[in-house]
Amino acid sequence: MFIIETVSISPIARIENDFTSKFGIPRQSGLVNGLVSRIVFEPEFRSPDALRGIEEFSHLWLIWQFSENVEKGWTPTVRPPRLGGNQRKGVFATRSPFRPNALGLSCVELVSVEQDPALGPVLVVKGADLMSGTPIFDVKPYVPFSDSRPDALGGFADKAYSYALKVDFPPHLAERVPAGKLEALIGILAQDPRPRYQHNPERVYGFPFAGLEIKFRVDENRLTVCDVLPAR
Repeated sequence: MFIIETVSISPIARIENDFTSKFGIPRQSGLVNGLVSRIVFEPEFRSPDALRGIEEFSHLWLIWQFSENVEKGWTPTVRPPRLGGNQRKGVFATRSPFRPNALGLSCVELVSVEQDPALGPVLVVKGADLMSGTPIFDVKPYVPFSDSRPDALGGFADKAYSYALKVDFPPHLAERVPAGKLEALIGILAQDPRPRYQHNPERVYGFPFAGLEIKFRVDENRLTVCDVLPAR
């Protein structure tokens, strides 16, 4: 007889960045290294002692929650967008957000540890694939000697992520992007934010980023930014 216990966990931190919606967020961590985020700890975890030695590591693992998907449940199979949305794979063979426990795992680069007078120690990281406000349940150091597997097989994911779009960003629109944000934005656009099964070259897509609404079209392998507007 097995006794199944319910485990209760609470967020230790939340992430802050330029994404206020899911659309446009990189589909995996590390794809857009220019994207900078801040990890702000909850009040009870703001002890500097809890982070002692973390600056010795270049990368971190984040364990977090797909908070926008918690109430949507899960299914045994899913349709990965990068496979065109028409091939089914087992949920445990994918990184779909529609999982039994809605947990995500991301590897990010640690840039610095800031001491904020009001928020305590704050981690500045690059390459996160989380929406601003996402709850984080744990932070662990990335340890190369055990975490890196150069000979690992990537399955169907290798082929699905082996391309990038050419981005045409008119200079007069690029000037509207806040200083220091343009590189990250171009990296996000190059990864093709659209669902893979959408191919209408006339359709204008948009997503909020850094207080702006970014409008774009995609024709073949070229993405063209149509407009950059203040977010509504």
